[in-house]
Amino acid sequence: MRAPYTYQTGAVYTGEWKGGFRDGNGRMNWTDGAFYDGEWLDNKAYGYGKFNHADGDFYQGYWANDKTNGLGVYLHVNGAKYQGEWKDDQQDGLGEESWMDQSSYRGVYKFGRKHGLGTYKWNDGSTYTGEWHENKIYGIGLYSWLDGRSYQGEWKENNMEGLGIYTWSDGRFYQGEYIDDKKHGYGVYSWQDSRQYSGYWKLGKQHGLGVYIVSKDSKPKYGLWEDGKRIEWFGQESQQKINSG
Repeated sequence: MRAPYTYQTGAVYTGEWKGGFRDGNGRMNWTDGAFYDGEWLDNKAYGYGKFNHADGDFYQGYWANDKTNGLGVYLHVNGAKYQGEWKDDQQDGLGEESWMDQSSYRGVYKFGRKHGLGTYKWNDGSTYTGEWHENKIYGIGLYSWLDGRSYQGEWKENNMEGLGIYTWSDGRFYQGEYIDDKKHGYGVYSWQDSRQYSGYWKLGKQHGLGVYIVSKDSKPKYGLWEDGKRIEWFGQESQQKINSG
């Protein structure tokens, strides 16, 4: 091993060489306090190594062409941690991330973002398991709240959107369409005492034609709702005429 070599920038390399290139095991210290200690190939970090950033962040794992590639652990100075796969200095593949507020994510990453299947746990006890797209809940998934509520269905940019089932711990449930986190379109809402509304919704409220059932043994009542309020009852024959245009 040669004597430590000092670059014009003031950085110092101590370790193995091959020809005029860093190659083998070695340590590079920069003037700002950062350092890399590990394997080198053709003058680049390549293989297993540790990098301590000037701000206190720390990475330990695998490298290729001076970038984090493969399995590794990244510790932020604020206590956040990522452990998993990397590609060209970005989280990419399967990984697990945790934060100081006790929230965590385990799943697939792409280009440094949550992308694919994964589970996120919030510090209030809520959880989401399902699909992600560029760091946002997007696709099919199940969100559960600590108080027993849950929603399983389609999502778009962190909002319930599309078809889904929302249930409450007291037995109520809604099954139908959503837009922007609100019941919108056709859906069925059931109460714990067997009452049920089947019909149309607009921005979270009953709006349009609907069928109301008081109990399982009762006859359905056909009506028209506007902005959450029933404005008219009518018979089944009238309902059929309205539906037929």
